[in-house]
Amino acid sequence: MNLLPGLAPLHPTLLVISGPTAVGKTALCVELARHYHTDIISADSRQFFRELSIGTAKPTAAEMQGVTHHFIDSHSITEDYNAGRFEADCLALLDELFQKHKVVILTGGSGLYLQAVTEGLDEMPRADLAVRAALQQELAEHGLEPLVAELQRLDPVTYARIDRQNHQRVVRALEVTRSTGQPFSSFHTPKVTKERPFQTVKIALNRDREELYQRIDQRVDQMLAQGLLAEATALLPYRHHNALQTVGYQEIFGYLDGLYDWPEAVRLLKRNTRHYAKRQLTWLRRDPQYQWLHPEAVKW
Repeated sequence: MNLLPGLAPLHPTLLVISGPTAVGKTALCVELARHYHTDIISADSRQFFRELSIGTAKPTAAEMQGVTHHFIDSHSITEDYNAGRFEADCLALLDELFQKHKVVILTGGSGLYLQAVTEGLDEMPRADLAVRAALQQELAEHGLEPLVAELQRLDPVTYARIDRQNHQRVVRALEVTRSTGQPFSSFHTPKVTKERPFQTVKIALNRDREELYQRIDQRVDQMLAQGLLAEATALLPYRHHNALQTVGYQEIFGYLDGLYDWPEAVRLLKRNTRHYAKRQLTWLRRDPQYQWLHPEAVKW
């Protein structure tokens, strides 16, 4: 399929390439960037952080093939960086890039960050410190499972989308839901799309489930061979930072804590990565603007 049929040649175009983890976004985007002589903006919310490489499948210099990638290694895990800040930073960067390029590529599997750039986000309620403190106490006393069950009951949309092993994301979703009486997901659906000075083409990549899951298992094996255990061990002092409350690290931390043996850690890594891919697909399917393609079917 031709990605940019009939587009006004002088009108700036943001080409969004998304899809689940391990589907093949990186290789395709590099090919597209070389074809359009342009840059890539990463909207992967975990690849922003310079301390995280193996566990986030961050592209290597060889994989980038000399193409400029923005927002990779741009921040530290000690920084509070969210979708709202990314929206502002990315829009400012796009103003610059569209002075030089007719097409710019935005890619990643973090649907909220893609939405922030293409449509904008509703204003989020301010933190209710009392509610947050109560949730943190419940978490400390009873663990994450009861909070996840509450989220499933009160906001099944958010339950299906987020990483339910991420303590901070579960607590934040419940904080908003308890404080406002409205589902957290309702604040992530803009009533009015913000006007952007560029046109957007959205492509979502996918593969047959068996093929995708095989690629996920292969990626996990590759991460382990590259030294994921050593990387996670070095990050133990920072384990409570939000960037590490995610698949790929939590499973290793559990092993290091003695909660299970190494074969079980590997099994959990593969299972939870598949679950993460399902949540990514769930998020993307709610946006009818995405055109769904197999990576090998993309033409330009």
